Amino acid sequence: MLAPDQREKLAAYLSRPLHIGSKSISSRAVLAPLAGLNHQAMRESIASCPGAGLLFTGMLSARAVPTENPRKSHAFSWNKQELPFLVGQIFGNEPAQMAAAAQRLEAEGFFGVDINMGCSVAAIVKKKCGAGLLREPDLARRIAACVRNAVNFPVLVKLRSGWQDDPRALENTVRLAQILEAEGVDAVTFHPRLSPDRRTRPPNLSHLAIIKQALKIPVFGNGNLCTAGDCLAMIEKTNCDGIALGRMAIARPWLFQSLLAGEDEFEEAIVKLRSSAVACLNRLFELWEPGVARKYYKKYALYLSGNFSSGSRVYGKLTKGETKQELVEALEAALDENTAELSRRPNMLLFSM
Repeated sequence: MLAPDQREKLAAYLSRPLHIGSKSISSRAVLAPLAGLNHQAMRESIASCPGAGLLFTGMLSARAVPTENPRKSHAFSWNKQELPFLVGQIFGNEPAQMAAAAQRLEAEGFFGVDINMGCSVAAIVKKKCGAGLLREPDLARRIAACVRNAVNFPVLVKLRSGWQDDPRALENTVRLAQILEAEGVDAVTFHPRLSPDRRTRPPNLSHLAIIKQALKIPVFGNGNLCTAGDCLAMIEKTNCDGIALGRMAIARPWLFQSLLAGEDEFEEAIVKLRSSAVACLNRLFELWEPGVARKYYKKYALYLSGNFSSGSRVYGKLTKGETKQELVEALEAALDENTAELSRRPNMLLFSM
């Protein structure tokens, strides 16, 4: 656990404004681009505890975005209050489609667009999307150039260390990152793991340090940032410009607020957990039909249960029920019964799923 002076040091750093292209953000702690978790209800839960400099949507198909209807789409929806700091995360393999999707996001008033070159899911990679673009550097370059030429707002990219377990993987990714920077990309979120690793090996902070040294644009570090100590260690070891919190921001939506206030993120955790979880569950049922709401809640509950040492057992309790009321009652009962098992560090077995 960090000492008070270390927490103050971290808070002071994260509170420094950062320029990204033509815009700036007031916090260097941002929500990481994720898939299936960054929906509107979850983002509202995170935004209710102010501190995140940027929020990202879930992964959006570039093919669908230009004609997507926010009133009907589960992924492409938002509230107007979040637009000034909301980034649309897109994936695809056609430069013109990616550019058209970025133009739609700019027209809607988003902060910027994020080109996903880091997703390691096999179904995405085999289509030359996500981390699949790491092995198609010329296509990645053309996508970045086409998007950059199509819009004026910030263009961000998420990268991994490489697409295969090869000694030259990082060297190739560094070269690609420099090419993307030359094409006008404004910032990079870097996850220092190889694509085949998914989350089976710990992040390699030396990779992040190398990427940061190779680029002039802001670099956000991402991967296994579970505590304030993890965040400070990443910043000090890599000199990254900011941190991108992923799964832990889903498990503990108040984390951004605690980090920027210099507070212990574990203090009164069970009270905060109950409040944020019930609010998110209720909001899911307000936004979408019951079947969709249940699906999103059960995915969220996996990360919620990761807060407990016996997370697998808690997950079963959290997800008992079909109606909103049944699920709320099950959630509250599960949290009450397992307070003593709340863990400062998450159950990484559940976090790896």
